[in-house]
Amino acid sequence: MTCGVINLARSRHLVPSLSFGTVTRWEPNAGGRLEQAALELFAERGFDETTVEDIATRAGVTKRTFFRHYSCKREVLFGGGDDFKQFFVESLARAPASASPLEAIAVALETVGAAFRDRREPARRRQLVIAANAELQERELVKLASVAAALADALRERGVAEPTASITAETAIAVFRNAFERWVAAADQRDLPELIRESLKALQAVTAGG
Repeated sequence: MTCGVINLARSRHLVPSLSFGTVTRWEPNAGGRLEQAALELFAERGFDETTVEDIATRAGVTKRTFFRHYSCKREVLFGGGDDFKQFFVESLARAPASASPLEAIAVALETVGAAFRDRREPARRRQLVIAANAELQERELVKLASVAAALADALRERGVAEPTASITAETAIAVFRNAFERWVAAADQRDLPELIRESLKALQAVTAGG
């Protein structure tokens, strides 16, 4: 089966994941077991060497059940991208109308970052899988570019002119990615919103000539 659009019937229960996509909160159900099994197998065998049948067997479900949740094994890592993008845009909309572009982006970043609470270990494992596979790295960059484009659209709707809207949106993704990568690193145990605030402060220092 070719990789296509994931069934989003469960999207109301989604939260942002390490993938910059969305996955379910882990529960002892088929979807949660499939996610856990896939991450374990990707870590043990590598992404390319793991099959859908391997994942289903490890999760204790049939291949048919796997395909009810995911269109292919790659979607275990990237499923729900549209939900993640929409969550970012909705978080931006929470910023006061009087907020500057950077202030509005800060609101969105902190809101999204807070939603990753208790997801550090699955996020870390997913990040390691992606880092080991050039194709997955490219897919991740495409997903982030899509989020940046959506944020730029949302900023323009708030009255932010170009090129400020696009630059601010792309900067937001750079800040998020920097904080996220430090968050999943074993050496840094601070929470993601704190790291996001630190990255924003570093950005402000640079723009101020510090």
